Amino acid sequence: MDWLDTLLGALLIFGLRMCDVTLGTVKMMIALQGRRYVAAAIGFVEVTIFVIAIGKVVGQLDNIVNVLAYSGGFACGTMLGITVESKLALGNRVVKVITHRPNDVLVSELRRLLFGVTRIVGEGRDGKVYILFSVVRRKDLERFVAVVNKFAPKAFVAVEEAREIWRGYMPIYNSKVK
Repeated sequence: MDWLDTLLGALLIFGLRMCDVTLGTVKMMIALQGRRYVAAAIGFVEVTIFVIAIGKVVGQLDNIVNVLAYSGGFACGTMLGITVESKLALGNRVVKVITHRPNDVLVSELRRLLFGVTRIVGEGRDGKVYILFSVVRRKDLERFVAVVNKFAPKAFVAVEEAREIWRGYMPIYNSKVK
C-alpha cells in the first residue's frame, strides 16, 4: 500500500507540474501579444498549481520519485505547452512575398480569399521586383502560403510576428472563405 501512495503522489505531482508549465508557456505567448489581463489570469492559475506541486515535493525531498515526477512534469508540460500554443495559433503575422513578376493572378486570388495585400515595386539584385505585404492571422498563414506556392512557387517569402496592428483591412473570418 505504501508503494501505491508513493505512485499516486508522484502522478499527482507530475500532472500538476505538467499543467502549470503548459499554462506558463501559453501565458508567455499571450503576454508577448500584449494581452495583459488574460496573461495575468492564466498566471494566477499557473502559480496556484505550482505552489501546490512544489509544496508536495519540498515536503519530501528525500523521495526521489517525487523529484523525478516534478522534473518529468516540467519536461512534458513544456512540450504540451508548445503544442497547445501552436494549435491555438494566436496572433498575427506579417508576410512579405517578393517576386520578379507582377503576379496579378496571385494578388487577385489572395484578395478573393479576403487577405489584404499591398503590392509595391522595388529593386533587387537582378532588377525590378514586386513586393507583396500582408498581415494575416496566424491560423490562416498556412492557407496564405499555399496560395503563394501555387501561383508563385519561386517567390521569396518572409514571415514575422506582428505584435500589434491598428486599422487597415483585417477580416475576422478569413478561414471561412474557400
